[in-house]
Amino acid sequence: MNSIIYNIKEGFKGILRNPTMSIVSIWSVAAALFVLSIIFSVVININNFTTLVEGQFDNVQVYLKEDITSQRIFDLEKKLNQVNGIENVEFESKQDALNKMKERWGKDAYLLEGIDNPLDNSFIIEVSNIENTENIANQVKKFDGIQEVKYYDDVVEKVIQISNIVKISGLFIITILALVSLFIISNTIKLALHGRRREINIMKYVGATDWFIRWPFIIEGTILGLIGALISLTIIYFGYDYFYSKLDLPAYSIFSGYILPVTGVMNSLINISIVMGVGVGIMGSIISLRRYLNV
Repeated sequence: MNSIIYNIKEGFKGILRNPTMSIVSIWSVAAALFVLSIIFSVVININNFTTLVEGQFDNVQVYLKEDITSQRIFDLEKKLNQVNGIENVEFESKQDALNKMKERWGKDAYLLEGIDNPLDNSFIIEVSNIENTENIANQVKKFDGIQEVKYYDDVVEKVIQISNIVKISGLFIITILALVSLFIISNTIKLALHGRRREINIMKYVGATDWFIRWPFIIEGTILGLIGALISLTIIYFGYDYFYSKLDLPAYSIFSGYILPVTGVMNSLINISIVMGVGVGIMGSIISLRRYLNV
């Protein structure tokens, strides 16, 4: 217990001995993690958007001819259910389609009152694998009684491509920022070590173990990284919450269903930022100490 208390005290003393560099290290880590958090927030929201888009566009809409009979509709439904790769088939009458349109239009639905229903009866086909959508659509087009087949495979494919580009770019930037933070913290620790190199040599000669010497500096790096992470998380929390609140405005309401609330993002960000901040602090300390422990 005495050793733990000693190491913690020495860690704080190391920070106070070099206040300027400690502040620089803290804000450097905070800045790096802030940018990292922004990138991560973008990535996680794009993932959420991709999932929602896939859910909306992974269906095939099969529109039926106007003169099709009820018996033919029944036969078509049975035939569609037998196609390999189709998970579910749901019939949607033209009246059901109109009712859904009225729901989407909301307060403007009165504009649809008193007009002839221009929509068609249709089947909504849910495919088991979105990659098979085009193949299934081509099969269904050949069935009698089918007027048109619509699917949105190209939309989903483009969204997934964009998502992958953002993920790869984000990973690259995150790696660069982590290395920059590691460099800054390791240099801060090196300055502290340079001023205490004689003390470290004496401790080595009187029998102190490497880990006894390391722990105060590791704790120092951990504290610097943790404070930087907490500063970054605080800024991100209030900044993201402010941004999300603006989505209630009519001009941005179209995005509100696709953007995660602050709690949905922060639950993951807290773990990542703290692990990254503390990890960079510990690694910076360990790397800096290697030279001075070789006595």
